[in-house]
Amino acid sequence: MTELLVSLAVLLPLSGAMLMVFFGKRLGEPWAGYLGTLTVAAAFGGAAVAAADFFAGTGETVLVRWFDWFPAFGVAAELRWDPLSALMTLVVTGVGALIHLYSIGYMHGDPRYGTFFTYLNLFVASMLILVLANNFAVLFVGWELVGLCSYLLISFWFEKETAAAAGKKAFVVNRVGDIGFIVALMLVFSHFGTFRFDEVLEGAGGLAAGTATAIGLLLLVGAAGKSAQLPLYVWLPDAMEGPTPVSALIHAATMVTAGVYLVARTAPIFAASEVAGAVVAVVGAATALFAATIALAQNDIKRVLAYSTISQLGYMFMGVGAAAYVAGVFHLMTHSFFKALLFLGAGSVIHGMHGEQDMTRMGALARKMPVTFATMGIAWLAISGIPPLAGFWSKDEILGTVYQRGGLWVVLFGVGLLTAAITAFYMTRMMWLTFFGPPRWADGLHPHESPRLMTVPLLALAGLSVVGGLVNTPFRTALEHFLDPAFELVGLAHPPEGSLAFALAGASMLAALVGIALAAVRYRTYRTEEGRTWRIMGRGYYVDDVYAQVFARTGKLGAAWMAFRFDARVIDGAVEGTGGLVRRIGGWLRPLQTGFVRSYGLAIVVGSVAMLAWFLSRGAL
Repeated sequence: MTELLVSLAVLLPLSGAMLMVFFGKRLGEPWAGYLGTLTVAAAFGGAAVAAADFFAGTGETVLVRWFDWFPAFGVAAELRWDPLSALMTLVVTGVGALIHLYSIGYMHGDPRYGTFFTYLNLFVASMLILVLANNFAVLFVGWELVGLCSYLLISFWFEKETAAAAGKKAFVVNRVGDIGFIVALMLVFSHFGTFRFDEVLEGAGGLAAGTATAIGLLLLVGAAGKSAQLPLYVWLPDAMEGPTPVSALIHAATMVTAGVYLVARTAPIFAASEVAGAVVAVVGAATALFAATIALAQNDIKRVLAYSTISQLGYMFMGVGAAAYVAGVFHLMTHSFFKALLFLGAGSVIHGMHGEQDMTRMGALARKMPVTFATMGIAWLAISGIPPLAGFWSKDEILGTVYQRGGLWVVLFGVGLLTAAITAFYMTRMMWLTFFGPPRWADGLHPHESPRLMTVPLLALAGLSVVGGLVNTPFRTALEHFLDPAFELVGLAHPPEGSLAFALAGASMLAALVGIALAAVRYRTYRTEEGRTWRIMGRGYYVDDVYAQVFARTGKLGAAWMAFRFDARVIDGAVEGTGGLVRRIGGWLRPLQTGFVRSYGLAIVVGSVAMLAWFLSRGAL
């Protein structure tokens, strides 16, 4: 029964996508949306039933073998059902179903309505292939499919030049990360002779430290591309050009969580190398702080949330890098609740404001959009780390565990604490500019609340943002016990207990309250930011400009040189030169073809005499 339910978790959204490929236009609006939503919701229901044994503490790992894929390499299309893949499946399908439901209303009137839900279903199915894979080869298939789907959905409104460019940018940057991932897979196969997780991860403890470090760092390159970490984060802010439900799906349930999942799944490899784990944590901490400062100066509501996602993913990387794998995955789960809520809430605001995304042209929306305001308010406090909401428990577990490790890890704790204060500040700024103060929208604009199909998912996600963190607290570690079997091959780092735990939690909550208070005081009345530092942060420290000059422009110049210099002069020159040489030789030989038989006879006689003379001179006759 479990095998069937696990297979259906993938096949239901995949079949929904295939049906809409052929019948999406005929189904039209809203039936294509209903079909897409029902397939993902059914996948969630089946996964919940299959995971019941894990919740009861009696479940065991189940392998679902579909067919042999590359027998020569021992690779089969095989799924793995264990607590980690079960949790990821529930997050992907649960949050994904709510985003699908929201999209039915949000995409109303779009001429490519059926195509949108085709891509959305395929996105969910691709992510499920990734998290349910039982070997690196199948995982890589899902890895590339989510990259394809992100390209299709980010550039869904390809008529806009910015959307088309954003899709290409996401695709190219992720290919850079994939190079590291592919080389890591080569090393894995060369050392283990297989891609199966059981054999690779059980044998990871026998790896030499240098080999484990090399594999771990190369896996980090791939993870940094998918999860938008330094220096490969630049694609994610531009991904806001896609429809808002796409942003929610990418940031909350699919794509960007893949890198965190990869590090957690391959934990034994990182456990075999202290260097690789420490680098993961340092990259995460640096990304968290860096992206948070950029979010401070953004005026586009979706770009604020995009940089916020990059920052929160940094927390997750800091957790898994510190061997706090449960804490990292815990924050992945809670973040999926409040970040999906924030993005869908932002979409509701944009819908109510008739497409406006600039927060400096909003204000006074709390009364106009009460449901959106109330639900986004919960998400705002959750991501800021206010107890007892979900973000408080997961973020503090990461910070506490990092602090507990002592030594230089305390520096990373300080970075995380500063990032928490900045997070609370920019999220409060977003809420104040959007919902409070005087109205700043254009004359004739009439903001309004979104339809019920859009507000119901907001209410559901708000509920999860309130109670979702209670599954793993210092008083009830249910999630840790749930995930323990998935990390039995590694030693887990744990947060402190007793008075130290309360002191660290108090410091974190104080940082959040300070950030909220400072932003509330600064933005209690609308004011525009000035100053060079603010402009630099608003431009993302000009990293995109540097990349454009160093990589994009250099690449274009290189391509132009190859096309118009090397290709034209060397390649074409060699081809044309060969042709010219043949023509010249033909010209030299042409006088020999006179067309007179007597000339040919004379040539035969002369040749015969010459050969006879040669043989006589050699004494051969």
